[in-house]
Amino acid sequence: MPIACRYKIENGRQFCGSDCPASAPCGGFRYVRIEAPEDLPPPDERAVDVAVLDFNFGWANLGHDSLVHAILETACDLLPVYEATGVHLRVLSFAVRHRGMLPEPPGGRFAVYVGTGGPGHIDPRCNDGVSAGSQGVREDPSWEAPAFALFDAIRADPDAALLAVCHSFGVLCRWSGVARPVLRAEVKGGKRSGIFEDVLSPAARRHPWFSRFAAGLPDGCRLLVLENRLYDLIPEPGAVPAGFLPLGYEAEGDGCGGGAGLTMMELARDRGGVLPRIFAVNHHPEIVDRSRQKMILEQKLERGEVSREWYRERLDALTRTYADEDSERRLHRTSDFTLLTPLRFHLERQVRLRAEALGKPVALHEDATVEAFLSA
Repeated sequence: MPIACRYKIENGRQFCGSDCPASAPCGGFRYVRIEAPEDLPPPDERAVDVAVLDFNFGWANLGHDSLVHAILETACDLLPVYEATGVHLRVLSFAVRHRGMLPEPPGGRFAVYVGTGGPGHIDPRCNDGVSAGSQGVREDPSWEAPAFALFDAIRADPDAALLAVCHSFGVLCRWSGVARPVLRAEVKGGKRSGIFEDVLSPAARRHPWFSRFAAGLPDGCRLLVLENRLYDLIPEPGAVPAGFLPLGYEAEGDGCGGGAGLTMMELARDRGGVLPRIFAVNHHPEIVDRSRQKMILEQKLERGEVSREWYRERLDALTRTYADEDSERRLHRTSDFTLLTPLRFHLERQVRLRAEALGKPVALHEDATVEAFLSA
């Protein structure tokens, strides 16, 4: 199991807690927040830079820090590699929507990109601060065109990976043209928040990776997900881009029949033909493990990022959401297949390649990690 390293951020700097290995805290893990061009640190040949595309518009949330912790846990597990080579993971978190900050395309310092959730309408032009579904967000849409150009570059590079959740799932739907956002009507219950069931599509049940997920589900198709969203993504008719596979839908009724809303998709696959390399979900697989979420809540309160009322509301929601142990186990399984293991696969590959490029090959291979997970 990964080491549960703690970390905190103060004045833009990252620190590790006392439970991290003393010889090299968090496997050399580093975190840098990018809200202005001058915040971007210079490249470091021993740093594998991971670009987090933060779509939260500056709103307090658990998702961003949970994604950072997922990368941190991989760094902790790669402590022997860091001690032998100095190669480490560094998260550069770009404030996309409210600061217009975006990373450079792949081919230089970045190969792994991760997109977060966020508030408001999926189309930034619809966020005028007053319209239904804008959630008070008033947004400058000028970030969208360069973001779409970045996605084009990632799709064109077979060695680059992009994993996205919730709001960034919707942004990728807009970029690819595969689905349009529709505000959830009251007849459908309005905002979808809590634990729900989605269904794996026939394409997912034939997929070399997600078929393994399906094989572990009681009925082979229904998965448990944690959601917090205002919008359904409804597939558009007509041609779809090369590489697109609809992998999940909102469950409707009993059995494996899905509703209209697309909830999971692949837009490109890794060279090996098994793991997705451009993949997005409309749920929150990063919100997993109650102890980690409570820790993140405590840290955000300590840093003064949130009010005590916000803290207490989320703490109460965690208790209610994960009251059932079987539900927590099933949510863990969803997180493993729809985020954590694919993310670890792509991170480990970049660490291995960087160590080899420095002339310091290590006993690490991402394929072996995936096989070990599947056989556990």
